[in-house]
Amino acid sequence: MSLRLGDTVPNFTQDSTAGTIDFFEWAGDSWVVLFSHPADYTPVCTTELGSVSKLKPEFDKRHVKTIALSVDDAQAHNGWIGDINETQNTTVDYPILADADKKVSDLYDMIHPNANAKVTVRTVFIIDNNKKLRASITYPPSTGRNFNEILRVIDSLQLTDNYQVATPVDWQDGDDVVVAPTIPTEEAKQKFPKGVTEIKPYLRMTPQPNK
Repeated sequence: MSLRLGDTVPNFTQDSTAGTIDFFEWAGDSWVVLFSHPADYTPVCTTELGSVSKLKPEFDKRHVKTIALSVDDAQAHNGWIGDINETQNTTVDYPILADADKKVSDLYDMIHPNANAKVTVRTVFIIDNNKKLRASITYPPSTGRNFNEILRVIDSLQLTDNYQVATPVDWQDGDDVVVAPTIPTEEAKQKFPKGVTEIKPYLRMTPQPNK
């Protein structure tokens, strides 16, 4: 199954390090980052899961839950968590899905046979509180992800959901944003009282409205 932006993601019930999880029930009204990794007891994954654990306060601020997955079983996950905690100086306290039957991997198209038919690639799904897929990012097994970039994408999505703006290249929270092209300039000046800078008729900037 190929998931596209705006699709309602599929629900599933699967074993995890936190016991059996009904995904929609577990997610509740939170945003979710679901991310797959190729296998337990592997070096790049160890650093990634440690990083996500350390960033938990940042995800919490954005009302985002995190959940990982690999095709190993829960017993292997639980053993590996001890290594992650020790080597990354953290405490992993979010679930890792056990997907030995590849049920979730197939639902979310996490196995790319031409890369490796046996394991999941490093896919990230950003899912909003309506269970809609808002962004997906796929990395090869050899490349560790940048979870600060994933936080940046969430910041952009949550900002642009609430204001008629878009975020420009390399935007960081607090930077100026782009006025939506659908808003006439005079209307934009009323809507964004901090000011609108017209660089071109189609390229107008304004200070981030929620700062």
